[in-house]
Amino acid sequence: MVVTSCWCSSSWLPMSLPLPWNLKAATTALSLKMKCEAFSEGSCCLVHNDQDDMQALLQILPSDLHPSLLDQSNRSQLLEVVLDLGRLPEARYLGNHGGHCLRNTEVTVKELEYAEQAVGEFGKDNRAGIEGTLHRISAIRSRKGHIVGLTCRVGRAITGQIDMVYDLLQYGKSILFVGRPGVGKTTVMREIARVLSEELHKRVVVVDTSNEIGGDGNVPHAAIGGARRMQVREPSMQHRVMIEAVENHMPEVIIVDEIGTEAEAHACRSIAERGIILIGTAHGQKLENIIKNPTLSDLIGGIETVTLGDAEARARNCPKTVLERKAPPTFDFLIEMRDRHYWLTHKTDKSVDMLLRGKSPQVEVRKKDEKCKTVIEKSKAYDKCL
Repeated sequence: MVVTSCWCSSSWLPMSLPLPWNLKAATTALSLKMKCEAFSEGSCCLVHNDQDDMQALLQILPSDLHPSLLDQSNRSQLLEVVLDLGRLPEARYLGNHGGHCLRNTEVTVKELEYAEQAVGEFGKDNRAGIEGTLHRISAIRSRKGHIVGLTCRVGRAITGQIDMVYDLLQYGKSILFVGRPGVGKTTVMREIARVLSEELHKRVVVVDTSNEIGGDGNVPHAAIGGARRMQVREPSMQHRVMIEAVENHMPEVIIVDEIGTEAEAHACRSIAERGIILIGTAHGQKLENIIKNPTLSDLIGGIETVTLGDAEARARNCPKTVLERKAPPTFDFLIEMRDRHYWLTHKTDKSVDMLLRGKSPQVEVRKKDEKCKTVIEKSKAYDKCL
């Protein structure tokens, strides 16, 4: 099946911008050492080098789990493998609730020790990777510091979602993605890095705190294209590396995953004020979560309490004390990834202002239809969206 896309203009987007988008050309551009492994009709995506990367993951897992994982018909939907001491090993798949038991014997200390040695050193955030892949290994430790559990998250180089946001990338505006864990935010970051660097010819720097975007090792994964990658020694230093990227390497675009602290939010504002495009993700499922989060609200302009005059309060038909946005938002657009193929796009300033006044903003619904075609529905009432 050929993935195609369609584009619908919006009432708040420029009408004159040409969109020379061709998904076939984008896929051809992935001849950058990546081989196409499979096309998933359910996910409308191309998965690259999946077989080779799966073998790398299997090397750290107990050998008797390999057949169970490889023989599954939905192997391409494998999300993670969980190994907890004294419990049965589980595999978790996209779209399935609960886990799939891989054998009827419990995980032992020796198996966890073997996996720890195979992976190597874990960072202070208890995360590690497998060099040359996008997999992420996260550890659970006892009070004494011993590993008692591992979450082996499968990372894949996937293409096919960029057409859902390609028109926005061409406007040169900053975009913030929010959504629940596992919805595909980091996957989108990788593909955006590749398209911006190789097709739109931007100078792109990826600030990669846990090596999730560019993979483990000193050479970044081919999935990010020509984007440069700056690794972060400790998660608490992410905001410093963001500023360092601007001051030392002259990027036109900075991509950062998991913005989660006040210092990182302030770094984002500082970067945006210098005219640099930001593409990022933040903790939260909806725009309202960012508005109510005092740590991250600066990303959408910040919130302050304002006392209105009598005439203004009567004109607005509201109390004299109200909440208002206090500054322009750092990110011009905010996309809620409700599902992998169902996104809501906000014009950040307008949506924030409407929500603070208790009204429902107008959003764009971006989704894939049954033929994997991207459909954009404009001017939809936010409170009417799923």
